[in-house]
Amino acid sequence: MSRCLLLTGVAGFIGFHLARRLLNDGWRVIGLDSLNDYYDVALKERRRDILARAPGFRFIHDKVETPGLLRDLMAAERPDTVVHMAAQAGVRHSIESPRDYVEANLIGTYELLEAARATPPRHMLLASTSSVYGANTRMPYRETDKADTQMSFYAATKKAVEAMSHSYAHLYGLPTTMFRFFTVYGPWGRPDMALFKFTRNILQGVPIDVYNNGDMLRDFTYVDDLVEAIARLIGVAPVRPAGPEGIAPGDSLSPVAPWRVVNIGNGAPVRLMDFIRAVEAATGRSAVLNMLPMQAGDVPATWADGTLLNRLTGYHPQTGISEGVGHFVTWYRDYYDI
Repeated sequence: MSRCLLLTGVAGFIGFHLARRLLNDGWRVIGLDSLNDYYDVALKERRRDILARAPGFRFIHDKVETPGLLRDLMAAERPDTVVHMAAQAGVRHSIESPRDYVEANLIGTYELLEAARATPPRHMLLASTSSVYGANTRMPYRETDKADTQMSFYAATKKAVEAMSHSYAHLYGLPTTMFRFFTVYGPWGRPDMALFKFTRNILQGVPIDVYNNGDMLRDFTYVDDLVEAIARLIGVAPVRPAGPEGIAPGDSLSPVAPWRVVNIGNGAPVRLMDFIRAVEAATGRSAVLNMLPMQAGDVPATWADGTLLNRLTGYHPQTGISEGVGHFVTWYRDYYDI
């Protein structure tokens, strides 16, 4: 019997890549997505249509926050693994429309946790973000670092999701892994992300906005590396330890629940201006720079410590910026027929 996965946010950038990988590996994937208009719906529909070609794929068009939807779905399908990717993304949009984040991120996660309480999966994996590290200045970021100074409402809702999932893991014994993403990029990416904007504007000869006058560091993570890490983590469900003495140094495993958080990042921060140069090289054109101050809610640097991921899975992301950006630009030219 094939393994069954419930994947929320399946038509999103990362959800699409993960679903395609697991379908190729023989999983049966039940994908849920609202196909909202936060960005180009046609791009989401194209992703969904590609997944629909696989015989093991079932698509459900609805919102995670719909009362009882996930409870009924999990009771009927009894997935052995759940990956929760559905969320309202974007730092800047969370300043303009915070209610969207309450509904999708907080209420949506509550609905999932209640569904899992009623029909427990073997392993539940939920997406978080490097943004939860907030104002922390010690780098690289380690999972065991305190993360109490979020700089945006988006990050605050993701930290709340971590806390909510921990409480359910403790109360109901639900094996749960939170993964914190670090600036994911690659083909089929989101139009609101920097690489998409940079590529579009450079090809059109339009200036690109460069915040903090380019003095920023990001731990760019290629999407295939991220998917490989998630696929490996599926088989590493946390087990409630006997006590604090049973937790290895550097492990974020909770002392009271089968719950842990894991960074997924390249572990090699790149200067924003070097990233822009990689886009210039891939497009064969020069960027026109519009230098701007730091945006509200943003942070000047991110950098993942990948030690725990490597210890758990034996894997470390390794795609370099030139290679990854090159793959994206090739996809972009093909998708938009440029």
